[in-house]
Amino acid sequence: MLLLDGVHLIADAIRSGLAVRHVAVTHDARQQREIHDLLAALSASGVEVDAVTPAVIEAMTPVRTPTGIVALAERPADRTARIFNGTSSLVVVGVDIQDPGNMGAIVRVAEAGGANGVVAAGASADPFGWKALRGSMGSALRLPVASMATADAIEMVRSHGCRIVATAPRGGRMLFDADLSGPLAILIGGEGHGLDAKIMASADERLTIPMEAPVESLNAATTAALLVYEARRQRM
Repeated sequence: MLLLDGVHLIADAIRSGLAVRHVAVTHDARQQREIHDLLAALSASGVEVDAVTPAVIEAMTPVRTPTGIVALAERPADRTARIFNGTSSLVVVGVDIQDPGNMGAIVRVAEAGGANGVVAAGASADPFGWKALRGSMGSALRLPVASMATADAIEMVRSHGCRIVATAPRGGRMLFDADLSGPLAILIGGEGHGLDAKIMASADERLTIPMEAPVESLNAATTAALLVYEARRQRM
């Protein structure tokens, strides 16, 4: 099940066709027009809605500042196959992205930049955990997102004809000199250690983002954004 905190995330879940199973809302939140209208639609669909106190909401959600409405919904069905729809797939593979906020932000920028999907590989945070969902601002409910072992992710993108580029803090081809057209999988390493040497060696090309000293690395989501949008620019 997914824990959804906030009217916008719940509304995104409904628009994405997910089954919302239970909703809890405070009296004050119910008075807000957008929440009132959402609750009316949920009740008409037979969804159970409970009025609760703010203390109960705070106990239900780990969000630091709860919005006053929380829901449980079923996870999206497996949409892995949809990642490779079309003739020029652009796939972002996050390897060992342990911070759920970063994982969510990667999914968000992937959708915004026109990528076909995201793979959370290895020890990456659950892209459907509450913090990752908030970080993705609902993108994880719309964009095909899969979780699997790193070796399986690499095998999968290769089997679908994707060229693999791995991000490296130094020593790779400069990002803006690289060809990012055609079916492509972008490997983004986790916080701190990045991609390990074995994964780097398995890639078709290593890419480096130019940085002024003394900066040595960029946030994983920032790295994903730069590569996805450069790929988008080239494909336009």
